[in-house]
Amino acid sequence: MQESDLIYDWNTLDGSFDYSTRRGVQLNDETLRDGLQSPSVHDPSIGDKIRLIHLMAELGIAAADIGLPGAGPRAVRDVEALAREIVDSKLAIEPNCAARTHRNDVQPIIDVSQRVGIAIEAATFIGSSPIRQYAEDWTLDRMLRATEEAVTFAVENNLPVMYVTEDTTRATPEVVKALYTTAINCGARRICVCDTVGHATPHGVRQLIRYVIDEVVKPSGEDVKVDWHGHRDRGLAVPNCLAAIEEGAHRIHGTALGIGERCGNAEMDLLLVNLKLLGLHDWDLSRLNEYVALASQACHVDLAYNWPVFGEDAFRTGTGVHAAAIIKAESKGDAWLADRIYSGVPAGWFGLRQVIEISPMSGISNVRHWLRAHGYDGADEALCAHVFEAAKTCDHTFTDDEVHGLCRAYTASRETAPATAGV
Repeated sequence: MQESDLIYDWNTLDGSFDYSTRRGVQLNDETLRDGLQSPSVHDPSIGDKIRLIHLMAELGIAAADIGLPGAGPRAVRDVEALAREIVDSKLAIEPNCAARTHRNDVQPIIDVSQRVGIAIEAATFIGSSPIRQYAEDWTLDRMLRATEEAVTFAVENNLPVMYVTEDTTRATPEVVKALYTTAINCGARRICVCDTVGHATPHGVRQLIRYVIDEVVKPSGEDVKVDWHGHRDRGLAVPNCLAAIEEGAHRIHGTALGIGERCGNAEMDLLLVNLKLLGLHDWDLSRLNEYVALASQACHVDLAYNWPVFGEDAFRTGTGVHAAAIIKAESKGDAWLADRIYSGVPAGWFGLRQVIEISPMSGISNVRHWLRAHGYDGADEALCAHVFEAAKTCDHTFTDDEVHGLCRAYTASRETAPATAGV
């Protein structure tokens, strides 16, 4: 049979979005800035940051926020080291840096850009929602003046500008339009729509992105790109990213493992998985597991066992029915089939594989498969029965060491058993 005949895809029925129209959407990695604002993570060494930047480039991530140099000398040192690495190693990734809409935050970006000799996009940000304005005692006039001053200063010093409105998803249309229009008039050629506190639903994202494109970008007459930056407070970060893509956002932000303020940001690793599955990202992602592992280790963030794709259990099964289906698929000599029969995500795309283990829920086929895979005689019915019976009295999935131990015990018992007398 054809592969297309084996999986019926309800995702593509009439009325579904045609993602082929959105090929070319880009990604911006915020791991080394917004990601490090999580109170629970560690700031990686510069060596680990450099390794992460290399992996980002290899995975086809178009841009990366390499820090907020206005935060102090250490931030400046790391930003400069990362920018220099991008230049020296000719990495295919564009750097940007966060900055408040204040000359004091923009100036360090100018300085690093000039010392290293690379354009660094200034991501100048300001709060935009009524609740933020009320708490800060900001007037719209004051916000517009700050926007004009910061964006103009950056543009006059040859920095590309991404103008960022914090909390856009709770801001009024009038304020959103006024802030973005001012920034564009001052030379910003990228604007970033933010769900800073994870307030939005996919429906809200669609309404907001549509409004920004129709009421701000198109009337400006300029070639302005739209970014989407979302958080995970309601657990909707990746669906919201897909909604933003559907409405025409050009670039989507995320962080490794979704680290960041409070519950974190959209998960960059899961964004890459979904864009790959949707046909929107053509890069080889076999090293994505390495990116996830490095971020976990460098930032001291534990990877949940059931984390999609990269968690320990993502491609493991100890269940008899599941394992039997995978084994039957393998027996047909079809790796494509075996990697999808009980998996919505093909492990092989990400440098991983399906793993069959032995648990109280296992069938005898699990045992035979494990034994053959580890160099034992899977046709030895007595050995299979010995392991199978032990599994049925256990309360967990066996580790490999535990099964090896059972096999050794079985072999030892056979060697010491007295010979049966002839009749």
